[in-house]
Amino acid sequence: MRFKDKVAIVTGGGSGIGEGAVRRLHREGATVVIADIRPEAAQAVADDLGDPARAIVREVNVLDNEALAALVDESAARFGRLDLLVNNAGMGSFGKVTQIDLAHWREVMAVDVESVFWASRTAIPHLEKTRGAIVNVASASGVAADYGFAAYNAAKAAVINLTRAMAIDHAPLVRVNAVSPGLTRTPLAVGLLDNPDVMAAYDGVLPMGRAAETSEIAAAIAFLGSDDASYVNGHNLVVDGGMTAHTGQPNFSRILGDASHLDQAESAFRG
Repeated sequence: MRFKDKVAIVTGGGSGIGEGAVRRLHREGATVVIADIRPEAAQAVADDLGDPARAIVREVNVLDNEALAALVDESAARFGRLDLLVNNAGMGSFGKVTQIDLAHWREVMAVDVESVFWASRTAIPHLEKTRGAIVNVASASGVAADYGFAAYNAAKAAVINLTRAMAIDHAPLVRVNAVSPGLTRTPLAVGLLDNPDVMAAYDGVLPMGRAAETSEIAAAIAFLGSDDASYVNGHNLVVDGGMTAHTGQPNFSRILGDASHLDQAESAFRG
C-alpha cells in the first residue's frame, strides 16, 4: 500500500492510461481525484471502484486554466494535502507542418504542454508540503520523430524537457518525472490496433511483439510517484517494449539468415 493516506490527482482519468493510473493508485491506497472533460466516463470508473470516499470525480477542461488551477487547489483543501499529480490529459495530432494550421498547432500545445505547466505550477506549493511528486505522461513520440506527427512530436518533446526543468528547479522538495509510453491498448488506439496494415507495419519494430496494456503504463506511473522512486528525479521512463531502442537498421538476421550471410553483411559494412 505505497499510497495509503495519500492524495493524487489524475487528469484525463476517465479512460485509457489515465484510467489505468487511477485504478493502480486506488488499489495501492490513494485517494484519487479523477479529473476528466467527460464526467460520465470518470464517474463510470469511480462507480466501478465502488469507493466514493477515495474516488472523487471532477469535471475539468484542461484548456481552462482557471478551472485547472481550481481543481488542484480545491482538491488539496478538501483533503488537507496533495501528494501526487499525474498530468495525463492530452490529445493526438496527425499532419506535417504543411498540413496543419496555426489554430491546430496552438490547440495541441495548449492541451499537451500548457496544461502540464499550469497544473504543475498550481500543484507545486502543495506538493512541497508533503515532499510529493509529479508524473507527466509524455510519449515515445517525444523521444524521436514520427512521420506526419509534427505537432504531437514537438509537444511531447516539450513535456519531457519541461519535466527536467521542473525537476532541477523544485528538488529536493518535489520530484518530477515523466513516463513515455509507446503503442498502448487504449480506446484512442483501437483503430490502429484493429488495422492489419498498421499492425503489419509495426511487425519488426516492436521487440515485445504487442502493444502495451494500460496497466503496464500505470505501473510505471505508480513507481515514479511512490517512495520507491525517492531518488529518481528528472527521469523520462520510456515504456515502449523496446521500440525506441532500435536504430532503424533492417533486421539482417531475418533477411540474410545464417551466420555465413551475416559475415557477408559485416564485410560489406567494412567495405
